[in-house]
Amino acid sequence: MTKKKSVGEWGNQEESACGCSTDTGCKVEAVLSIDDRGQMVLPKDVREKAGIRTGDKLALISWEKGGSICCLALMKVENLNDLVRDVLAPVLEHQG
Repeated sequence: MTKKKSVGEWGNQEESACGCSTDTGCKVEAVLSIDDRGQMVLPKDVREKAGIRTGDKLALISWEKGGSICCLALMKVENLNDLVRDVLAPVLEHQG
């Protein structure tokens, strides 16, 4: 008999369809429902842990595999700006 895994209970060597595993720091924080208007609610404890406040902007990032989106992630836009700046800084330095 196979035991069903609970939320966040992935083994170290197991991966999702996209290759996300606990070895890469990927963790299921919550299971969300989508309402008939396509809206969802991020649980309060997750918002607090991530420092997300009313009015914050989030970037939706997707991973595609086999022609369809298999994983979605949210990132605070301010963190995305830092990431882009870190990637582009060496390029901009070489242009100067």
